[in-house]
Amino acid sequence: MPKITVAVCQCACQEFNFDKTLAHLEKFAKEAVSKSAELALFPEAFIGGYPRYSHFGSVVGHRTDAGRTEFLNYYKAAICLNDGKDKSIEIQRIEEIARNENIFLVIGIIERDGGTLYCTVIYIDPQQGLINSRRKLMPTGIERLVWGFGDVKDVKPVLLTKDISMGALICWENYMPLLRYHLYSQNVQIYLAPTADGRDTWKASMQHIAVEGRTYVLSANQFVKVKNMPKEHSLPEEFSDSESVLTNGGSLIVDPFGNIIAGPLFGEEGVLVAEIDTDQCIRGKMDLDICGHYARKDAFLFQVKE
Repeated sequence: MPKITVAVCQCACQEFNFDKTLAHLEKFAKEAVSKSAELALFPEAFIGGYPRYSHFGSVVGHRTDAGRTEFLNYYKAAICLNDGKDKSIEIQRIEEIARNENIFLVIGIIERDGGTLYCTVIYIDPQQGLINSRRKLMPTGIERLVWGFGDVKDVKPVLLTKDISMGALICWENYMPLLRYHLYSQNVQIYLAPTADGRDTWKASMQHIAVEGRTYVLSANQFVKVKNMPKEHSLPEEFSDSESVLTNGGSLIVDPFGNIIAGPLFGEEGVLVAEIDTDQCIRGKMDLDICGHYARKDAFLFQVKE
């Protein structure tokens, strides 16, 4: 059946603490299920945390011991996908939530692999567990100091059902036109955009992508207050109040014609849900199929170096 109910969970990483954040994940997964959702998207860096305002003691040509200690603490907050040949304990605990609630979870995490961290999205099937993951190809700005680079070969669709496929681009990867095209060309009906961008312009970008790709777009951002950050996390003076807002959200769901069908949600945590009909993707492609009749393959060549 082309219809399915999906959810976007706007919630905060809890003090970069895995156990506390896992409890938050379970709470919001339960709420999504109570609203009949079969898929729930969580924000970028939901597990591990988004280190907003961190500079890790670095300027061009110099690093500090305090900055290296901050990186060490951030490293310890990240999770591994595998522990040797087996799935890590953290992944197994996330899988248990998906299985118990019978919901497909897509979650932004900070992944630890060797000595390098990656901004990663993981796909957790309620029956099969972790079935895919991919790392952010292009970390933005100073993110490049603490996150490694992903591989384009991992940008591929994941089946939600036998008839519905989905794929994720993380935050400002969504501003990479060729990467978007690569995802569209794999015929995803659900385009996932976990993010840390709460700017007013994000909504317009998500609407544009929905129209451009004739896909449903689900975007999840965190809603973060100072009290949600680690106590030792350094912030500018204007954020001295524990109730001050660092990230104001903006999560939303958009249909293939650019209509916002849930959200945008600002100023609070919450779960947005919508029933989607993937036949709408085909209806939209009657007049705009940018990887088909609009591709003009006689004039343009698109190639991915995998």
